[in-house]
Amino acid sequence: MRFVAQRVTYATLKVDEKPVSEIGCGLVVFFGVRVGDTEAQAEKCAQKIAGLRVFEDGEGKMNRSVKDVNGEVLFVSQFTLYGDAKKGNRPSFTEAEKPNRANELYEYAARCLQEAGVCVKTGVFGADMQITQKNDGPVTILYEI
Repeated sequence: MRFVAQRVTYATLKVDEKPVSEIGCGLVVFFGVRVGDTEAQAEKCAQKIAGLRVFEDGEGKMNRSVKDVNGEVLFVSQFTLYGDAKKGNRPSFTEAEKPNRANELYEYAARCLQEAGVCVKTGVFGADMQITQKNDGPVTILYEI
């Protein structure tokens, strides 16, 4: 399981040009599930996202979490995080979990984030999503478990 978290001042997500989710200050998190990943890993990812200290404190140091700043998380399923382009130029997605199981773990991780006290907005699993975001910093963190 892996995710990419980007600190943003705002982000919007649309499907078919229709608004689905929008956040202000917070994190856009692209979340990928690999074949064989588990609920326990999803819980650890949710805990890591909720506690990730990437927001500045009063002294300008990255020392505050999304919860600390009352931020939001736009949580987006992203199977392409498991695209392997080592051979040739067309990525292979054989490491990405099958859609039904990936969606179960994506939804479970979103619930775990909510239970951790984070305001979570989601994308639409499997849809062609258009995301507009204003990165803050920029700060981008890659995490894999």
